[in-house]
Amino acid sequence: MTARRHRVVWTEAAAQDLVQIAIHVADESPATARKLIERLRTRASRLSAFPGRGRVVPELAGAGVLAYREIISRPYRILYRRQDRNVIIAAVIDGRRDLEDVLFERLVR
Repeated sequence: MTARRHRVVWTEAAAQDLVQIAIHVADESPATARKLIERLRTRASRLSAFPGRGRVVPELAGAGVLAYREIISRPYRILYRRQDRNVIIAAVIDGRRDLEDVLFERLVR
C-alpha cells in the first residue's frame, strides 16, 4: 500500500522569493542560479511524500505559532505549512537574514 501524497503549492510570495534569489545569484553565475533554483524546488517537492519532515520554525514557535515548519537548503530556509492534503510553500528566505526583519518587510510592502 502506498502512502497518499500531498500536493505542493507555492504561494505567490514564495515564487517571487525564487525569482529574486535567481536574479541575485545570476549576477555572478547564471548556471549556478539555475542549479540553486532547481535544488530548492526539488527540496520543496519532496515534502509531498514527507510533509512533516521539517522542524517548527523556532522564531514563530516562540510566539506560539506552530503551524509553520521549515526545511533547510543552506543557506536558505523553505517555510511551509500543511493544509489538508496540501503543503503550502510560504517563503524561501536566506537563512543569514533575521526572520523577523524579513516578515516585517513583507507586511509593509
